[in-house]
Amino acid sequence: MSPRKQPKDPLYNRIRVLRAERDMSRAQLAELIGVNPQTVGALERGDHSPSLDLAFRICEVFGLPVEAVFSREEFAPMSKELYTR
Repeated sequence: MSPRKQPKDPLYNRIRVLRAERDMSRAQLAELIGVNPQTVGALERGDHSPSLDLAFRICEVFGLPVEAVFSREEFAPMSKELYTR
């Protein structure tokens, strides 16, 4: 994404990690949420921010609340979260 088009407040997500945990391809997730696989890739890279509706559809697929999938702050690695408790 060009610097000119960068959002003021980036939206981080765990879509790639969640897909990998479930052995799910971009195409499979795209089909479940009603978008094309390129859109899933753009979401994962942070090149595209989802609409509220799309964010909810993504969270529904993974069975997680929005704040577990999306954040305004960068996520720490999941292993760090699990093993620092």
